[in-house]
Amino acid sequence: MYKSFLFLIVFAFAKALTAQSQEEPAKVATLDVSYLYGSILQHNPDISHLITGHPTGFLFSYNRKTFGEEEWQSRFNYPDWGVSAAYQDLNNEFLGEAFSFYGHYNFHFFNRNLQFRIGQGFAYMTKPFDLETNPRNNAYGTRITSSTYLNAVYRKENIAGNLGAHAGVSIIHYSNANVRAPNNSTNSWLFNVGLNYTLNGDQTPEFKTWERRPYSEPISVNAIARLGFNESDYRGSGQYPFYDFSIYADKRINLKSSLHAGTELFVGTFLKEYRDYQAASFPESGLTGEEDFRRVGVFVGHELHLNKTSVLTQFGYYAYWPIEFESRIYNRIGLQRRLSDHVFASMTVKSHGAKAEGVSLGIGYRLDAFKDITKRNL
Repeated sequence: MYKSFLFLIVFAFAKALTAQSQEEPAKVATLDVSYLYGSILQHNPDISHLITGHPTGFLFSYNRKTFGEEEWQSRFNYPDWGVSAAYQDLNNEFLGEAFSFYGHYNFHFFNRNLQFRIGQGFAYMTKPFDLETNPRNNAYGTRITSSTYLNAVYRKENIAGNLGAHAGVSIIHYSNANVRAPNNSTNSWLFNVGLNYTLNGDQTPEFKTWERRPYSEPISVNAIARLGFNESDYRGSGQYPFYDFSIYADKRINLKSSLHAGTELFVGTFLKEYRDYQAASFPESGLTGEEDFRRVGVFVGHELHLNKTSVLTQFGYYAYWPIEFESRIYNRIGLQRRLSDHVFASMTVKSHGAKAEGVSLGIGYRLDAFKDITKRNL
């Protein structure tokens, strides 16, 4: 299976390189391959039996360079965008192996020698929890999980012709966002070293510099509905849909950032099942089975704009919290994508600290939004 995975990765990247039309100008890109070696971090004592060795693996990446064709690229020091895939042997008989796929951005610092990457995607786990065949894997309750990774490397390109090298550290996170219990997840801290190869490097254009200018937008009002599925921490309690409805104001303060403030309603039907189970099985919990399973929160947040895509970070507090489930403080992170002048879509994870409650897909509407976005070529 490992050799088949390597073949598919090489084939996919080869197809990406040859798919370009002959009439289009050549795109400057790089291919990376990195070897990974490290340890699983014990972020939760419940996974201590799963940390028995040092995970190893490989990371493959395709990175398309930008040169300031659009203004936002100049503002972020000409980031790369790309796709990546990883193979990881978690070196534990209960965890097995992971095959993961991502979309990512690379950000450059210190004369472009230091590169920071953030990637988001999904992973296929070869040995998820199974009550009969693998009951000790309390990290992954599903075969398909979400995955996020961070990568920081010192990088030199074109050391010998088009060939360069890099070395640094990575963190890879696997979690199914509580879609199904158990979901203690894992975080791997990995050292990486590898080679990079520049494609069409002889056709590299000059970086285009845009004149810096102040930018802001009036306060706008947003409404968004989110949907997801999750399960309480009691394994076997069942998966149920949850619905989040948010109304918030946003203020664009510059080309990169917007600030948020608003309120939202959470309708989590899993919480109704949790309440009924607690009331019936643990009378000392104080729950009667009559409590409202809905919650109301207030939140503030930040939106980092990368052209039509943005990164959301929000922090909230339950003003109405009839069932004391997890913490009264929550956070949400994720991606948002502008579909038109007024409509946007999002994919976010809501958590209480490091403990995920659920991943959701959302569709929203922004009143009087993006009036001059097209003209300003953001």
